[in-house]
Amino acid sequence: MGLLIYSMVVSADGYTKDAAGGFDWGMASEELHAVVAEATRSVGTYLYGRRMYEMMVYWETADQDAEMPPGIAEFARLWRACDKIVYSTTLDEPRSARTTLRRAFDPDEIRELKRTLEHDLTIEGPELAGHALRAGLVDELQIYLAPVVVGGGTRFFPDDLRCELELLEQRSLENGIVYLHYRLRG
Repeated sequence: MGLLIYSMVVSADGYTKDAAGGFDWGMASEELHAVVAEATRSVGTYLYGRRMYEMMVYWETADQDAEMPPGIAEFARLWRACDKIVYSTTLDEPRSARTTLRRAFDPDEIRELKRTLEHDLTIEGPELAGHALRAGLVDELQIYLAPVVVGGGTRFFPDDLRCELELLEQRSLENGIVYLHYRLRG
């Protein structure tokens, strides 16, 4: 049985993107990518909305760059080895291997995947994750808390959600990011 993990870089005030749609404040580094790779080794399937998928498809070929640091290249190899399910009404075809398109998010399909898969799944992107959180599908959170306040934008959690969390792990990274790993209670 697999777990569904919601994982993203988040500003200290709870945003995944600032008011202008930017996330360059996320402080990507080789260490961050190594921590993400380690935290997601159990993952075999990524669930994305179209916008998040279009950003993440970069990893399909990223490790072919000879200048790519080894830790970041490892993340690219891990990403490429996983299945991806993209929820979109506008995407015509995927731009990566091992990718399936779905036109609508179906909580029952996710429950069945969690029940039958031998690996974990991640859901990335606050809109799609909001549907999964409201449906009670998310088991764990992997939050990479960036030391920046952006003052507005796209929130990590939907406004109408209340949940109790149990801290499983925390780790400070050199660039000031704090990795927080929680289990959702109840």
